[in-house]
Amino acid sequence: HVFLDESGGGSVQAGGSLTLSCVASGATWYIAWFRQAPGKDREGVACISTTLGDRTYYADNVKGRFTISHEHAKNTVYLQMNSLTPDDTAMYFCAGRRTVGDWSAASSYNYWGPGTQVTVSS
Repeated sequence: HVFLDESGGGSVQAGGSLTLSCVASGATWYIAWFRQAPGKDREGVACISTTLGDRTYYADNVKGRFTISHEHAKNTVYLQMNSLTPDDTAMYFCAGRRTVGDWSAASSYNYWGPGTQVTVSS
């Protein structure tokens, strides 16, 4: 089993920035960030392949604003979030898997962190 632990959430004003961190206790092939707002489905935000040259994937609604990166020495994945809007308010989760497939399919991830809350005020 791989344990994941997120940190870095908080409250910011619109236009602000936050950086989330996800520390993994073991090796995975992919680590992704998902988010879930109250009353909405969990949606994929970004993903990085930790074994295939750090290939990255983004949801259309965060492209150009969010950047996912991987620090191999610390087995930590970061999500740099800029130009935040109230629509980005959600609980953010990191997830890991050792399979291939649609990066944005939450059901394909085996390992999940407990989540960190991001709140963006207007």
